[in-house]
Amino acid sequence: MGQERMSLTEQYTTEDLHPIDIVEHVAERHEWEFDRFAEDQIAMAIEGQWRTYSITLAWSPQDETLRLICTFEIDPPTDRMGALYEVLNRTNDMCWSGAFAYWQSQKLMAWRYGLVLAGAQSASAEQVDTMIRTAVLAAERFYPAFQLATWGKESPERAMDVAMAEAYGRA
Repeated sequence: MGQERMSLTEQYTTEDLHPIDIVEHVAERHEWEFDRFAEDQIAMAIEGQWRTYSITLAWSPQDETLRLICTFEIDPPTDRMGALYEVLNRTNDMCWSGAFAYWQSQKLMAWRYGLVLAGAQSASAEQVDTMIRTAVLAAERFYPAFQLATWGKESPERAMDVAMAEAYGRA
């Protein structure tokens, strides 16, 4: 892993690159499918153990933030929304670098994170790679808890038992 991370940086300097150029480079390196549909935005799909996650990164020059959103569909029964929100709160208490939100109108669970690059700072390939991997690992770790609380009709406490250990796998 250390050798791979070193090679991400060795190939270029990030000082003159647009943050989305760096994201595109990381996606190419991992052979992830992606679509750069605007200068400041890129989307990709990453296959996880539980499902395929849609990841969008967008650069906002106004507040100098590289935003990442990782989404997956979840359509819980109406009578289980309270349990989902309780698991969501418990989940966010366990997350330090990002947070989940449920977008009910789109029926999507979203992991959100913003990397602030104030003062004309540059993102490194390692930072971008870590952002993406962290999002996928969080989704993999907590997806079973969301499912157990909604469709499995488990209590939020029992549903969270499956998320107590870190998820291991590849992003």
